[in-house]
Amino acid sequence: MPFADLSSDIRAAAPDLRGRLLPNQDLSALTWFRVGGAAQLLFTPADEDDLAYLLSKLPAEIPVTVIGLGSNLIVRDGGIPGLVIRLGGKGFTEIAVEPGDRLRAGTAVPDVKVARAAADASLDGLAFFRGIPGSIGGALRMNAGAHGGETTDVLVEARGVTRKGELVKLSHAQMGFTYRNSAEATREIIFTSALFQGRPGEQAAIQAEMDRVTQAREAAQPIKERTGGSTFKNPEGGKAWQLIDAAGCRGLRIGGAQVSEMHCNFLINTGGATAADVEGLGEEVRRRVKENSGFELQWEIKRIGVAA
Repeated sequence: MPFADLSSDIRAAAPDLRGRLLPNQDLSALTWFRVGGAAQLLFTPADEDDLAYLLSKLPAEIPVTVIGLGSNLIVRDGGIPGLVIRLGGKGFTEIAVEPGDRLRAGTAVPDVKVARAAADASLDGLAFFRGIPGSIGGALRMNAGAHGGETTDVLVEARGVTRKGELVKLSHAQMGFTYRNSAEATREIIFTSALFQGRPGEQAAIQAEMDRVTQAREAAQPIKERTGGSTFKNPEGGKAWQLIDAAGCRGLRIGGAQVSEMHCNFLINTGGATAADVEGLGEEVRRRVKENSGFELQWEIKRIGVAA
């Protein structure tokens, strides 16, 4: 059932809006799982100022949700009420190399493009981004990491907009990074760009490291499937995939969703899966692992929206 169309009310409150504001937009095509319902309103701002303008005019009772590339995300089948913001366009996709071996990137930039730009500029230390399927915005929110590196290792500062439309800048310390997470204080901030610290390196060596990361991913992960990356965080004292395997979950299915045979910390949409299938399968995996080993797996994939 479609959500009520709020677009005319929002445009009346923010007449100088420049970005795209569309009601009842299907989100399944914007997630790597290819599942999920609609956004009541989907907003693609023209730039940071456009984003701040809309948020400053948006009624406080309208919830705001931000999505990126949808690589580590389940949108539930009932969709997302309120305003869904998806950053894109030139205002959020620029990369610039700055003095002091630093690189600045908009938060809509895919992580892999940051790795490539750093390699092109002979900046070492950012090659691990090649192994993360997502955008810089998600990396900031989740302290994304792969192959021995994490966002916390290289971030200098992040820039963003608050729910009230105020422009803010957060230092590395203010981000409050922990394993696959950032501080609760960052939750109300929509990040727009990030500044990273690299170090001088040899372009050939950096490229070789990126090639190694690529080969490792292709050999071990179902990257050609409809998946959402690593499903669960590694618990202290264990590895999620080993616990899932030991619980007999490799290949387990619910509806069109399946635990990958290739890497059992990945769920895949084999075709026709619903968001409920994918999330339900994840919960069944959690139940079996808890029963088998006592470990309680925590979701790494974000699950948002309402059930159908």
